[in-house]
Amino acid sequence: MTDEKPQFLTVGAGEAQRRIAFLESGLESDAPCLVWLSGLRSEMTSTKASALAAWAAENAVPLLRFDCSGHGQSEGAFEDGTIGRWLEETLAVLDRIAARPKLLIGSSMGGWLALLALRRLNMRSGSAAGRVRGAVLIAPAWDMTEELMWKRLPDEARAALERDGVFMRPSRYGDGPYPITKRLIEEGRRHLIRPAPFDPGCPIHILHGQQDPDVPWRHSLELVDLLDRDDIRLTLIKDGEHRLSRPQDLALLLRSVDELAGAQSE
Repeated sequence: MTDEKPQFLTVGAGEAQRRIAFLESGLESDAPCLVWLSGLRSEMTSTKASALAAWAAENAVPLLRFDCSGHGQSEGAFEDGTIGRWLEETLAVLDRIAARPKLLIGSSMGGWLALLALRRLNMRSGSAAGRVRGAVLIAPAWDMTEELMWKRLPDEARAALERDGVFMRPSRYGDGPYPITKRLIEEGRRHLIRPAPFDPGCPIHILHGQQDPDVPWRHSLELVDLLDRDDIRLTLIKDGEHRLSRPQDLALLLRSVDELAGAQSE
């Protein structure tokens, strides 16, 4: 799927204007559109996103996926990214298909963006929120900047953030250290989910590996308590790690999407 040519959506104005790359397919179908939201430092052509694209094509299901600014084929520097900036891009992409029923599928940071988008849509007038029929979240890194970054940083990293405005965070995935900025941490505090529970307005299925070193599985257990709704389901994969990209993990993801999409089309 990496040879597909993206389209571009302009988001923001002035110096903040940037072009966001996206791929869409199958929009001639009136089935709920799947919307893929990638994790931090990931792309819309990742293993999970590509598996979802292949499944969507086989089943004539619409799919929309995109790269946040500073990621993949989108414009912008990664260092300029904040949760608010990436949320603005997420909402702009969702507005492209505002009239269509849709399912959100978010991985890691993409899970947080999905939740923030649902919260924001629920604040809008009209039926925009109601057109989101459900969400599948994979190791959702909600409140990531505070709970999974700031609170876990060693003293020397916090000192570097205060002194230099940036800390080079090591990566366990072979893509080298990457910058975490003071602005990312501080701006992220404007978008925290904790401590106020909210109704996402749709059923949510959560998948989480119990061997995940980046987003502990208990983080999803805490999320269940913060979602003020009964049809929230958490599936724990005992030997699963963070990415959940093994064949058996992908099969579970696709079954979850198929189940949720089927339930919403009845």
